[in-house]
Amino acid sequence: MSEIIPAEPFRPYEKLVEITVLGKKFHVPERNSVLRCFQFISPETIPYGRFCWNQECQFCRVTCQLPDEDEPREMLSCKFIVMGGMEITDMSQELKWCLRAKLADNAPVSR
Repeated sequence: MSEIIPAEPFRPYEKLVEITVLGKKFHVPERNSVLRCFQFISPETIPYGRFCWNQECQFCRVTCQLPDEDEPREMLSCKFIVMGGMEITDMSQELKWCLRAKLADNAPVSR
């Protein structure tokens, strides 16, 4: 049996799952919101972004292709729990700005 890893500010998780963000693969903690997983990827920038973390600001909006769905859909990354195999195909300029150092070179960023 795996050990649950408690790591504030993340919800407890037992393993990392693979997601794709604008063509680049990352391993992030299961059972966490997508925005929290972005913080796992870039702890030095996401906490300082203009995110409200409660669905009001809309700065965390992403377009995502889920593994079990035919069409991509828009969602707020502060509210959606990460799913292994998900592919984030577009995101807000605020997220692109905060993740710019971690994203593939072909991800255009403006602010």
